[in-house]
Amino acid sequence: MSSDEFRKQGKLMIDWIAYYYDDIAKHPVLSQVSPGEIKNQLPEAAPTDGESMAQIMSDVNSIIMPGITHWQSPNFFAYFPANTSGPSILGDLLSSGLGVQGMLWATSPACTELETRVLDWLANMLQLPEKFKSNTDGGGVIQDTASSAALSAVLAARERKTNYQTNESGSLGNLVAYVSSQTHSSVEKAVKIAGIGKNNLRLIGVDENLAMRADILETAIQKDLQDGLVPFFVCSTVGTTSTNAMDPLPEIGKICEKYDLWMHIDAAMSGTAAICPEYRYILDGVEFADSFSFNPHKWMFTNFDCNCFFVADRSSLIKTLSILPEYLKNQATESGAVFDYRDWHIQLGRRFRSLKLWFVIRHYGINGLRYHIQEHIRLARLFAGWIRSSADFELVAPAPLNLICFAHKNGNDFNRKLLETINRRGKMYFTHTLINGQFVLRMSIAQTNTQIGHVSQAWKTIQETASELSEKE
Repeated sequence: MSSDEFRKQGKLMIDWIAYYYDDIAKHPVLSQVSPGEIKNQLPEAAPTDGESMAQIMSDVNSIIMPGITHWQSPNFFAYFPANTSGPSILGDLLSSGLGVQGMLWATSPACTELETRVLDWLANMLQLPEKFKSNTDGGGVIQDTASSAALSAVLAARERKTNYQTNESGSLGNLVAYVSSQTHSSVEKAVKIAGIGKNNLRLIGVDENLAMRADILETAIQKDLQDGLVPFFVCSTVGTTSTNAMDPLPEIGKICEKYDLWMHIDAAMSGTAAICPEYRYILDGVEFADSFSFNPHKWMFTNFDCNCFFVADRSSLIKTLSILPEYLKNQATESGAVFDYRDWHIQLGRRFRSLKLWFVIRHYGINGLRYHIQEHIRLARLFAGWIRSSADFELVAPAPLNLICFAHKNGNDFNRKLLETINRRGKMYFTHTLINGQFVLRMSIAQTNTQIGHVSQAWKTIQETASELSEKE
């Protein structure tokens, strides 16, 4: 593709994306296709000769688009968001255009140094302890997802507890990790990948707000010590996926300090709220943590993937993950004066992700980011108020930020039908969870362009659909 053709097609693609966002609310939020429907429209073999962009985009419109669930729709209330924004898309486009492979400082100094500076910005914006900044023994790095951050934390914790001997001997001993029953499944996966095994993962009970109980945690640790096991890792959560529950960080942190356990904090979605001074309290206790992560690709208008992972002692991470073959040796690395971020996570190769994050922070500014976060929480509280005032619905869990868990009083089967009916009609999209056996609808208000009109219409649709189903029973 020549430069002139690239310019032409690039402008057309930007126009296509812009028109898509202009009309995105008109699309069914949840894709309505059946399994296999997209694949069956695609040729079984790749084309022998090249095809035009016009042909490709024609198939995008006719084949691909019906199979898209529109995560960027303002009527997307499912899961947690994976939102984006104009400046993020442009930053990602620039990253793709530069095509940097930023595994080492030497392979593109700007890729490393911009990332270091932006992560320090974020540490300040979140009021993280100084130990997580690059001018100390700690620092931050961009990972792909919170899953990779959790795995990196588990591995570093494992090596620190075993005095970095497992890489040599392969012996893990009797290491034990602790999470709550509400912790994201990625931590269980990390524990299994790290060779600890599911049998050595303790699921700690929760209180009435579905937050980890520190007293049960300490009892479990004491029992494992008495049994000759070696506790080494605790994951606490700021905003669980199921209900947005907040674990008691100070209490958990003091226990980790007492028993010399690595404390990791997963704040994947909710951590962004701490940019607002009035919500910084959700991170009280972070000073005890050895590692902390959150996802700008969830609620900070930065497109997937972008996780920010902070460690208090980067040497424990680097010593765990660094292997230096001859072909990666260079003068800058040997000088010790630079960060080589390939040593801070699992994969060797890495994209220039900090560009899109830099674009977003500079475009919105701290005040602009705060405005949108505060507005989402305001809308969530408004919606929660409508639920409380309803004779037919009830709140099933606390709603501290932007997630509301609610249910109709007619029971599980009715709520399942309610969810399926709304999603099938395509105007909006919700997901569910189970809380103490109760089928609960989740409304996550965090999509970049969601406004009061979308939330009001969602409540109207929920009520009308519930009334319709009640009449049929």
